[in-house]
Amino acid sequence: MKPIRLHPIPAKMSELVKSLFALAFLGVAQLAIAAEVALPRLDHIVIVVEENRGYSKIIGNPDAPYINALAQRGVLFTHSYGVTHPSQPNYLALFSGTTRGISSNACPLELKGENLGGALIEKGLSFVSYSESMPEAGYEGCRYGAYMRKHNPAANWKELAVFNQPFTAFPQDFSQLPTVSLVVPDQRNDMHDGSIEEGDAWLKQNIDAYAQWAMTHNSLLIVTFDEDDGREGNRIATIFVGEKVKPGKSAQRINHYTLLRTLSEMYGLTILGESKDQQPITGVWKKASKKR
Repeated sequence: MKPIRLHPIPAKMSELVKSLFALAFLGVAQLAIAAEVALPRLDHIVIVVEENRGYSKIIGNPDAPYINALAQRGVLFTHSYGVTHPSQPNYLALFSGTTRGISSNACPLELKGENLGGALIEKGLSFVSYSESMPEAGYEGCRYGAYMRKHNPAANWKELAVFNQPFTAFPQDFSQLPTVSLVVPDQRNDMHDGSIEEGDAWLKQNIDAYAQWAMTHNSLLIVTFDEDDGREGNRIATIFVGEKVKPGKSAQRINHYTLLRTLSEMYGLTILGESKDQQPITGVWKKASKKR
């Protein structure tokens, strides 16, 4: 029997084989990354934005027992930041992915272009902004008692007027909530004019029932702040509480754009503005249970 002669693989074919192996490895790596960053698709999210308090003024403060209890119940982000000062551009960043060049609390604004509410509605989902002390749906005034339009970004898009509601419209049957709700306490209760203790008590009275419901109904509560008081490098407290959240602390550095990117990825929305430069929040979600 003649010995079998093995011919060397031509250089071009060798490079092709190497390339195929590299592509296969890359594909496996990308699948692993996708699995790691997989986000839950939640039925309801309620975002409550508080005002002008730095991280250390809230976390560990006995005047904020409810917020600290939420931090124990859910995940506390220890490196969360506002994007600028003063208040209004932070709300615009969270809602539309850009401060739109606005560096003041000027009112009224009439804005056009993409935003979180419009993106949800375009996708066949739902959005409502609920503002405490606002007198009526679609109110266009800059203030009414302790209500301040500068803290209600949805009011700046005329096409969202019907989705701009007073907090009295917040449903008590939480299954009737929209996909994403923005809750804006008035200036007496968001810690802007009132005390930390007053703001904390308002949250417990008005939001705790939803926070408890969210733990068993595939839903999420986000409590965050627009900015600090100028003394902590704009470091703020941000807390997630819900059924799909792993309790603990996260050192991931996040800001308002990160929150927007996470919501956009979760619901397959257009990625808006500067949130394109952020990665969605990972490492805080429970693994999806396998169906039997």
